[in-house]
Amino acid sequence: MIYAEILAGGKGTRMGNVNMPKQFLLLNKKPILIHTLEKFMLNPDFEKLIVIAPKEWMNYTHDIIRKYVGENSHIVVAEGGRDRNESIMNGIRYIENTYGIFDDDYIVTHDSVRPFITHRILKENIQLVQKSRAVDTVIEAIDTMIESEDGTSVSNIPKRSLMYQGQTPQSFHIQTLVSLYNRLTEAEKAELTDACKIFALAGLSVKIVKGELFNIKITTPYDLKVANAIIQEGIAND
Repeated sequence: MIYAEILAGGKGTRMGNVNMPKQFLLLNKKPILIHTLEKFMLNPDFEKLIVIAPKEWMNYTHDIIRKYVGENSHIVVAEGGRDRNESIMNGIRYIENTYGIFDDDYIVTHDSVRPFITHRILKENIQLVQKSRAVDTVIEAIDTMIESEDGTSVSNIPKRSLMYQGQTPQSFHIQTLVSLYNRLTEAEKAELTDACKIFALAGLSVKIVKGELFNIKITTPYDLKVANAIIQEGIAND
């Protein structure tokens, strides 16, 4: 089975002085989360859409889904964890407790604040993860990337043609992801900011799906203005 996990567990501290997490802010008269959720609802391959929300915002998440989408048995809300990877695992625990986890089960994870995900990106993630067990969505780096070990001076300038910027979705074979995650030490788990690195640390291949420049993550007030412009100009029509 193919499951989708919409990660809406963040608090959105970079959005500034707002009274709710960024995923609930309005974009063209609808919460950002709803825009994202609707894109996944259009894909018939998903058995279940699991929305991961902060514990204190779970009831609100239920309410806005009912308001904008209606009652839908394919959508469930689960509690987020302390960080991104723990939230992903919470969604997987829901799957395990409800359906069990089998060898042909896969999960497509996506940021709730990337509302411009396209049908093509989702389709390619689903197709590729069933062949390779782990998939990342990326775009080629436009700017030169630098490394700085101390935050004040340049330590290294990697070759730009080898650099990519990570987006989402990230998709995984569930049994493999769980097995690799359970092998990590608590220190390793604390350092992880990207689920694909779990596979990389184990020496396993992570395949690439090409993203889109407009598949932006809305994290700041500027991003929200850009998102409104994308909608008004119809740039992300799939």
